[in-house]
Amino acid sequence: MTAPTPTPTGPAGALGAALTAEYAAIWAYGPIGVRLTGTARTAAREAEAAHRRRRDDLVMQLSAGGGAVPADRAGYALPFPVTDRASALRLAVEVEERTAAFWRAAVPATTGADRDRALAALVEYALRATRWRRTAGITPLTVPFPGRPA
Repeated sequence: MTAPTPTPTGPAGALGAALTAEYAAIWAYGPIGVRLTGTARTAAREAEAAHRRRRDDLVMQLSAGGGAVPADRAGYALPFPVTDRASALRLAVEVEERTAAFWRAAVPATTGADRDRALAALVEYALRATRWRRTAGITPLTVPFPGRPA
């Protein structure tokens, strides 16, 4: 799920960049979900739905504010092949970490309610990445600074 790396300028740019990450996350959950079963598949559906809600909110917010709404792509390149449960879980972790990085970048670029939303997204995705790590048996379960490049 290689989301484009736009250079955000100001709050609208940072939120637009986060929107591109949401598009990519939604797309990535397709290949993830087909490789999972049971509670993991349910968690993937819930994660995709959460990303869709956040995408929809951002599209409405950017549209109402008169800002540019970045277009979604027809597809996104995955960082590795998703061929089984283990690779699907690894991708789920990566999706949440990468999306969290865009929201982390939006925190200092925004103020007020926008900053609160950016922080809430960062926390939500960091928690979800931790849950995916636990499901996958990946250690450590947490990272010191969610959304920050390693």
